[in-house]
Amino acid sequence: MKEIMPINGQFAMPALPYEGLGEVISKETLGFHHGKHLKAYVDNLNKLLPGSGLENLPLSEVVRRSEGGLFNNAGQVLNHTMYFEQFAPAPQPMSEKFAALLVRDFGSVEAFKKEFEQKGATLFGSGWVWLSADKEGKLVITQQKNAENPVTQGLNPLLTFDVWEHAYYLDYQNRRADYLTALWQIVDWPVVESRL
Repeated sequence: MKEIMPINGQFAMPALPYEGLGEVISKETLGFHHGKHLKAYVDNLNKLLPGSGLENLPLSEVVRRSEGGLFNNAGQVLNHTMYFEQFAPAPQPMSEKFAALLVRDFGSVEAFKKEFEQKGATLFGSGWVWLSADKEGKLVITQQKNAENPVTQGLNPLLTFDVWEHAYYLDYQNRRADYLTALWQIVDWPVVESRL
């Protein structure tokens, strides 16, 4: 995972690496999700950082060491940054090497996707579904509630789908499962693999 560093004790608002994601995620959803929700988390994080003793640490360390409102906002900035950076408007294929890891740990790429979607669809309330690597390099799928991130469990996060309603409601209404299935069309697998 690429570390996100503060500049003069403040975290910058991450830019989108694309202008749109076609019909999978509308520009309207991107405008609200990135432009308003993520911006609010970044602004709140930067208000809470001064005097915390965590001002100059990488964002993942702030998530590991903080609690309360600071943890919630830091976690949401980390989660959303990883979420938005892992997409591309045109398909970016998975390498054979990464596919082999998924086959090793889940039986097949399709079995991995099915389990990932199922874990995302069945997470009660708001949160995230993650693909991560443990300390031995085994790939695991976890459900994380609210602002939680796998780094707090000693895992290396690779891929995430946001299952907070603000991520999909404008485009998919209450059809969370349809949203999760559609996201595979825009995953930038080289970005995901670079986090390994």
